[in-house]
Amino acid sequence: MNQEQRPGYFRIVFDCRDIADAAVPGQFCMLKVADKGEILLRRPLSVHRIENGKLEFLYELIGKGTRELSRRRPGEGLDLLGPLGNGFDYSSDEYAAKKPILVAGGMGAAPLVFLAEKLRERKNKGSKSKTLVLIGAKTKSHILCEKEFKNYGCDVKIATDNGSAGSRGRVTALLEGILSEEETGQAVIYGCGPNPMLKELSRISNEIGVPAQLSLEAHMACGIGACLGCAVRTKEGYQRVCKEGPVFDARKMIF
Repeated sequence: MNQEQRPGYFRIVFDCRDIADAAVPGQFCMLKVADKGEILLRRPLSVHRIENGKLEFLYELIGKGTRELSRRRPGEGLDLLGPLGNGFDYSSDEYAAKKPILVAGGMGAAPLVFLAEKLRERKNKGSKSKTLVLIGAKTKSHILCEKEFKNYGCDVKIATDNGSAGSRGRVTALLEGILSEEETGQAVIYGCGPNPMLKELSRISNEIGVPAQLSLEAHMACGIGACLGCAVRTKEGYQRVCKEGPVFDARKMIF
């Protein structure tokens, strides 16, 4: 399956049980879009959902690679490498008892759906923490995955730049308002979106004292840590988004 979900956004499904069984929320795969021509490098895609051994990705048409991918038809074979990177920590003693707050900016909603699915499974096993999801978008028409989050039993709140849906303004401002009303020691933030949003989440995490895990995006050539093209600054030196990330502790980041 490779279908347009709304103008400019596609969902593609792979029957790939080995990768599906091994993947955890926050990890990604490197997809070879074409065997020849101008598109030589693989494209990184975050895991969006997994169901019945099938691997789902949500992607946006933003260049030659994704446009070529959108032309692929069911039954065509594509070279997929993964799962890669380090995902979200939602089950260790440090985070399991805290209330999860998922903050998504734009396409950052895609990998957080997989996390919401796993958090629902944890809740079904006895966890009492209900997941709160904050979705930020330019306008109402740019909101992604709201229905999917609600299907997983999440409370969903929206922020749009122009106020066409939810509250008007940045999703990080919505988060700060919510944190000011809650016991911050009981919360943990999981964020994915554009770098300015992640930078603000890092600031909020450090100033208020709420732990946050941030999934970074970066241009990647290899996806396995060899080329060093996706290195970012941290308090522990430069680290690779594809290898040490894409999920980083906000307390360690230097934006």
